[in-house]
Amino acid sequence: MPRIPGVNHLRAVRALEKVGFRIARQGKHIVLTDGRRIITVPRNNPVNAFTMGRIAQDAGLTEAEFRKLL
Repeated sequence: MPRIPGVNHLRAVRALEKVGFRIARQGKHIVLTDGRRIITVPRNNPVNAFTMGRIAQDAGLTEAEFRKLL
């Protein structure tokens, strides 16, 4: 599993929006969707490295692709 340490949750949301995800709802977590997939980003700063790696994987991105979007 990839590790992407030290990512602010708002930067992660902006990066996911660049690849077509839109915010569906917000609360303790931010839920994004692209119509096929649903991604949940916790409102932690920074987001845990393993959690952020898994979010990128679930979005269909490699670690390198996600880092470029940040």
